[in-house]
Amino acid sequence: MARSGEIALWRRLLAEYLGSMLLAAIVIGSGIAAQQLSPGNVGLQLFENAAATAAGLFAIILMFGPISGAHFNPIVSLVDAGFGGISWRHASAYLPVQVAGCVSGAVLANLMYAKPAVSISVHVRASPAHFLSEVVATIGLILVIFALARTGRSHIAPAAVGAYIGAAYFFTSSTSFANPAIAVGRMFSNTFAGIAPSSVPSFVVAEVLGGVLAFLLITALYPGVTKSEAATVVVPHPELATEPESSPPDQGRRGNT
Repeated sequence: MARSGEIALWRRLLAEYLGSMLLAAIVIGSGIAAQQLSPGNVGLQLFENAAATAAGLFAIILMFGPISGAHFNPIVSLVDAGFGGISWRHASAYLPVQVAGCVSGAVLANLMYAKPAVSISVHVRASPAHFLSEVVATIGLILVIFALARTGRSHIAPAAVGAYIGAAYFFTSSTSFANPAIAVGRMFSNTFAGIAPSSVPSFVVAEVLGGVLAFLLITALYPGVTKSEAATVVVPHPELATEPESSPPDQGRRGNT
């Protein structure tokens, strides 16, 4: 039974689904708009896509963060589970919802621009450079999130995460997916932000590898990450009620925020 001030799992899953759907709709929809507004100018298209994604990510983290933490990303959820901020059982519940949300967002973006609901992308992105880029992009994203949590600055995570992803659009050759769920979702739109299905496995492997390396780097740079600190990822939110704690539930909770 939920304790006072805690949020039921179904509400968290709904928030993760809606946030992931909006994330994919923002990424793909702004890519379609960029193609239409700036035909033939790929650099400007990328800038428009990156700016919309950074601003939109900021907004959706603010919208859904207080409910679910605004993970919208299986790697974030798994690393958070590794630090005890969320149980493995609940992390495993987040994952399919995040993927389903990103697929739904791709369909939504396609429909908003009067395109077929599903169109499989032919944009091949698989190369060693793309693989390395996704490893780097994912490491950076996880480091930003957990460095802020460890040092009591999770309240600025919406801006920091949006800024990092916006920058990573340009400094990585892969345009910084850094998220297996969005990689799957972007298969379903043959537009500027799409990715061919044949490229997705290498992206997912690179992102998982980046998550593992980021976990190791966090333990080296910020040793002693506590459950209460990890529970503020991406932004502070009430702990999930159904997992028993070894210490009183309020002990040290968000003590650094």
